[in-house]
Amino acid sequence: METSSETVPFPLLITPIESNYRACTIPYRFPSDNPRKPTPTEITWIDLFLNSVPSFRQRAESDSTVADAHIKADKFAQRYTEILEDFKKDPESHGGPPDCILLCRIREQVLRELGFRDIFKKVKDEENAKAISLFEDAVRLNDAIEDRGKCVENLVRGIFAGNIFDLGSAQAVIFVDNSGADIILGILPFARELLRCGTQVVLAANDLPSINDVTYPELVEIILKLKDENGQLMGVDTSNLLIANSGNDLPVIDLTRVSQELAYLASDADLVILEGMGRGIETNLYAQFKCDSLKIGMVKHPEVAQFLGGRLYDCVFKYNEVLS
Repeated sequence: METSSETVPFPLLITPIESNYRACTIPYRFPSDNPRKPTPTEITWIDLFLNSVPSFRQRAESDSTVADAHIKADKFAQRYTEILEDFKKDPESHGGPPDCILLCRIREQVLRELGFRDIFKKVKDEENAKAISLFEDAVRLNDAIEDRGKCVENLVRGIFAGNIFDLGSAQAVIFVDNSGADIILGILPFARELLRCGTQVVLAANDLPSINDVTYPELVEIILKLKDENGQLMGVDTSNLLIANSGNDLPVIDLTRVSQELAYLASDADLVILEGMGRGIETNLYAQFKCDSLKIGMVKHPEVAQFLGGRLYDCVFKYNEVLS
């Protein structure tokens, strides 16, 4: 089952979209490559997904919400492995040639067809509870920083980067990533500071579960738990904080397919932030927008580090300003 939301192109992409946008930072193949033969890059990434199968099977077999989970987990591992091996024989099979979006989508489809809706739910709930207990202390520490520049730097470092940029935007759209500390101790204190500066903030979260990424319903619940009796986030009014269903159901994102709700809410934004390796680096590092944009994340795959000429666990902070 894929996302139930009807999707449209993200309205802030540079047009014409067909010639200006592709949801894949690393080129897996070029037009001159033999369509019937996998490229070295495709083989590398197919192997990366193959190597992840045992950990996904382990997560699936421990899913207490699924009957005969261990049997179905084995079926998932067998089926997904077969598909990945098929790509090595014929890259045009299964809707290919493969890229990170297709490889992720097929993995999610196989899991969902077998009844696995959210194999990371237990770990997400645990990490969210831990992070919620630390939220107030994290915000107080940041509020105690008197120097405006250092305050912003500290917030941005909280979402894995060390650069400072001007917080003068009227509306910001943030595509969020993981549950737990990432969203609660990283993005939300940052979003709170934007709100305090008078910026309207739209947080866009996945429609359906995918790995440990926070979903729209989960994010709504987290915000409700963090607000006080006056509807504030540690003394900051949240009337300008909007939570949107992105229409996405993967740990990466193709911005030609977002929900109509998000497209409407984001149409007048003057800052787009894509956070996390999947959205900010692997699929949209070079995406061009009609407004200022920030791509931010940590490099967690050696293959991505090699492509970028960096090291594993390096931080990427790419800020593009659109001159009016």
